[in-house]
Amino acid sequence: MSFIEGLGREQQVMFPEVLDDYVAEENPVRFIDVFVESLNVGGLGFERAVPAETGRPGYDPRDLLALYVYGYLYGIRSSRKLEREGQRNVELMWLLRKLRPDFKTIADFRRDNREALRKVCRQFTLLCKRMDLFGAELVAIDGSKFRAVNSRQRSFPRKRLEEMVAGIDRRIEGYLEYLDEQDEAEGSGSGEGEKLKERIRELREKSAECRAMLEELDRTGGNEISLTDPDSRRMPVGTSTEVGYNAQIAVDAKHDLIVAEDVINTPSDRHSLAPMAREAQEVLGAEQLSVVADRGYTNAQQIKQCQEAGIVPYVDRPKNSRNYKLGLFTKEDFLYDADRDSYRCPGDQELVFRYETPDRARPGRLLRYYYTDACPSCPLRARCTRSDKRRIQRTADEHLVDQMQARISANRAILWRRKAIVEHPFGTLKRWMGYDHFLMRGLESVRAEFSLAVLSYNIKRAMAVLGVPRMIAALA
Repeated sequence: MSFIEGLGREQQVMFPEVLDDYVAEENPVRFIDVFVESLNVGGLGFERAVPAETGRPGYDPRDLLALYVYGYLYGIRSSRKLEREGQRNVELMWLLRKLRPDFKTIADFRRDNREALRKVCRQFTLLCKRMDLFGAELVAIDGSKFRAVNSRQRSFPRKRLEEMVAGIDRRIEGYLEYLDEQDEAEGSGSGEGEKLKERIRELREKSAECRAMLEELDRTGGNEISLTDPDSRRMPVGTSTEVGYNAQIAVDAKHDLIVAEDVINTPSDRHSLAPMAREAQEVLGAEQLSVVADRGYTNAQQIKQCQEAGIVPYVDRPKNSRNYKLGLFTKEDFLYDADRDSYRCPGDQELVFRYETPDRARPGRLLRYYYTDACPSCPLRARCTRSDKRRIQRTADEHLVDQMQARISANRAILWRRKAIVEHPFGTLKRWMGYDHFLMRGLESVRAEFSLAVLSYNIKRAMAVLGVPRMIAALA
């Protein structure tokens, strides 16, 4: 018995096959084709949306956009890889009608249409809204770190630069002292002296580079400079640090679709709650919206902005105080009495308001301090504080955090729902689709690239819920 044999490569057929026969009706590439054709590329801001009357004809922006949507959908992001796929991938041959743009044309399109690419992602989000894929009741917000095109060796915090300058100056001084000693002792040979002088010259050039970077930090007011991607920053990732960006998403709870996305270059999430929540509210068109996020988003000012916009936030209070780590009583063990504007401590003593000072860490915010004179004789003092008395500080908007904690205490399950809603998309993007790093440089370029990744995730998710034919019908 023989194996199954294919056709001979030189075999001719009487009726040539049609390229369309290779693309099934359920193939995602058919939706990409219809979706891209439905877009007003001129209105979205794509360059060369209208062909020039003179000169060599260029590619239609729709064709290059379709190429990128397909590429990101299947984890092909490099312009050179996309060029190669266009020459051998039957689906891309069908989608582009056998056009074969070169990698330079492909790369330039993504670079020159950053804002337009972000708008395409928004257009698909609005399509999902028309297809009733959003619940518009609960949204979960989270951030995740993505590596940039910048190694840690090419990233210099201010402290490291200052240490490098001081170290180089010490080495130069040591070399100069050694040369002086050799001159006084009529040195052993001019060869060694010349080598040391060359080394001193190299060190002085390195010192000048470091000082120039410090001057740039002084001019911009920053604390870190990256040489390959100037907008990237060092960020904690697990037990280490990576140079990268902080990607933010807001995910609707109904089908885990991403409603809003953004990329920032600060490691902290403390100032992202209200902007992401308001953007999600705008897309969903919801007057009332519940938003849940992890402890890293706790910020009284952000919570206040959410509530003013009709957004109900659920953010658990962080447990990162020094006393919590030492096993001492934390602020949560002190009960606040709003009527008396005082705290009741675990030893049943009243901590009254004493004074108010500006917050040095956050200009424009005032801190109110409460304490009692009963601390020295309190039997619980060893479990409460290591100083002479326990002081509790409070901000003007902290009552909003207290009210939010009361809501969370009555509905702890919402915190568990957050994990299932928002951590799933990041896991899919990073582990399944391979988007754990950026290829482009600069914050605006990275934002456009992340929008393409979000678009590809949402298309996959929507196809899993509705299927390709129903999505095409929604565009008809």
